[in-house]
Amino acid sequence: MKVSIVIPIYNEKETLHEIIQRVRAVEALDLQEIILVDDFSTDGTRELLESDFNDSIFVKLYHDVNQGKGAALRTGFAAASGAIVAVQDADLEYDPAELPGLIRPIVNNQADVVFGSRFIGNGAHRVVFFWHMMGNKFLTLLSNMMTNLNLTDMECCYKLFRRDVIQQITIEENRFGVEPELTAKLSKLDVRIFEVGISYYGRSYDEGKKIGWRDGVRAIYAILKYGLFR
Repeated sequence: MKVSIVIPIYNEKETLHEIIQRVRAVEALDLQEIILVDDFSTDGTRELLESDFNDSIFVKLYHDVNQGKGAALRTGFAAASGAIVAVQDADLEYDPAELPGLIRPIVNNQADVVFGSRFIGNGAHRVVFFWHMMGNKFLTLLSNMMTNLNLTDMECCYKLFRRDVIQQITIEENRFGVEPELTAKLSKLDVRIFEVGISYYGRSYDEGKKIGWRDGVRAIYAILKYGLFR
């Protein structure tokens, strides 16, 4: 099955070449396209995109103002044409070599949607922030209470979908609230959701990590909004 990889990008000049090389190195991926969505980067990433990545495999899309990850995913999902759509962050926290394992339940017609999980499995995990872990587990618990799912890592970047499923959903959240929004909206569809354990190579804030406590507050709002009232 052909796969569209959507990469939301904001100020990732230092890692963009490497993550794309890693994606293209995964021989088991039957790539339809790699969709690069620049969310108005200001560190030279946009200029890098404009000058490089000119193979036919790339679809390059640009936002005129910075909006957030949710807005970048909205743009990327709308452009996807592969049978499977996968999200890949550009910051090297997630290893594209694990994508075939995440895709397998969809290819085998067992799942319509697959979530990665940093909290199950035996892959390598960088030890970073205790309170981030606790925050993720709290948000996942609250989300599960609203959706009646039993996920272990709702906030994980790795989410893969059959294209006909994800293109049924209209994303409203512009920033990191997109994770609970997608989860809540998927839970209301008649779809099979699987979870697969992954490795995690987390970054510190000095290394460019962007999510903060305000995003956690917005995530709680999104969990309640899309879980209770939609």
